[in-house]
Amino acid sequence: MENMWLECIRCHKKFPWNTVIYTCDQCGALLDVKYRFEEPNPESWRGKPFSVWRYENFLPKVREKVSLNEGGTSLYKCDRLAEKFGIKNLWIKNEGENPTGSFKDRGMTVGVSLAKELGSRTVACASTGNTSASLAAYAAKAGLKCVVMIPSGKIALGKLAQAIMYGAIVLAVEGNFDQALNLVEQSSKRLGLYILNSLNPYRLEGQKTIAYEVIEQLGEPPDAIILPVGNAGNISAIHKGITEWKQLGLIEQTPRLIGIQAEGAAPIAHAYKKKKREVTFIENPETLATAIRIGKPVNWEKALRAIYDTNGAAETVTDEQILQAQKLLARTEGIFVEPASAASIAGLTKILDAGLIDKDERIVCITTGHGLKDPDTPIRTCEKPIQVKPDPEIIEKVLQ
Repeated sequence: MENMWLECIRCHKKFPWNTVIYTCDQCGALLDVKYRFEEPNPESWRGKPFSVWRYENFLPKVREKVSLNEGGTSLYKCDRLAEKFGIKNLWIKNEGENPTGSFKDRGMTVGVSLAKELGSRTVACASTGNTSASLAAYAAKAGLKCVVMIPSGKIALGKLAQAIMYGAIVLAVEGNFDQALNLVEQSSKRLGLYILNSLNPYRLEGQKTIAYEVIEQLGEPPDAIILPVGNAGNISAIHKGITEWKQLGLIEQTPRLIGIQAEGAAPIAHAYKKKKREVTFIENPETLATAIRIGKPVNWEKALRAIYDTNGAAETVTDEQILQAQKLLARTEGIFVEPASAASIAGLTKILDAGLIDKDERIVCITTGHGLKDPDTPIRTCEKPIQVKPDPEIIEKVLQ
């Protein structure tokens, strides 16, 4: 793959594409996958069905694609929800429709394909849930061993059930996600595990296809894309995809990227509000939105670059606002998402109130995971079933 290499995002040191490395050995920053693209010909992919590998011209070349038919998720025009917010053009890109129920499948199809290409036998990750479920599934498909490390007692059971069912070795770490990720990195050096958290630049290559799909499904770039931010891989990946297509002349307009974090786990949003280019990590992040309960996001530098480069923004929301948004989306549009996904909807009100989005603009909110990933939360927070006797008169009274 002479037309592809890895490059440090800070000092721009280059590494061969097949170097198993996650951060620059010179300055310690993260890496990007870089390409010498051929002249793009949209006709070469527009006849293919929507999927991650529809865009293989913009992805690493591999001999064997490890795929579960990921991507091609729906873009819903949400007029009833838009009316609630007093806006005209609102779409939801529902990534919960992916094979394991989250956007992580986009990254894993590319990341696990690269793992096989590089000859790795065991893949590993730290996870708040969705990453472990996705990696376990793709490792099973590829015939690779899988090790996942989760923060003990702090993962939704729906996600844990997936990782176990797919056959991963699940290690419950006595600590939070950030401590689990640190343990994965140490274990990788000692045992040769191939890490597939979002510090792996190949993971983000698959996730950038969200941007491509949104643009093609709309027929043009939206004015703004709003999405939840935890470890910040998704906002970084979408920015990369948009940047590449703009440099190739496939689009002219750059959507503003707006990241939403839970109040108890918001180092990137706090940095943005202080107009800083560096973040202050949070040692003990807390939020019921487990998928974004991350205090030390590894992609913070890429994420801030994405926000500043696109004239975007970052905002925080409370757990209560997340729960209200989760119900609102389900009850106005019939889309059931996990709490972290609803952060993008919860943040929309604050972004509008701040005047960061015009009410006539085209807005796309990304929802990242299916509601059945975390069934305990709605059962705990929504109305309980009404117990009744099998008598039609009683039913009539109740419904009246």
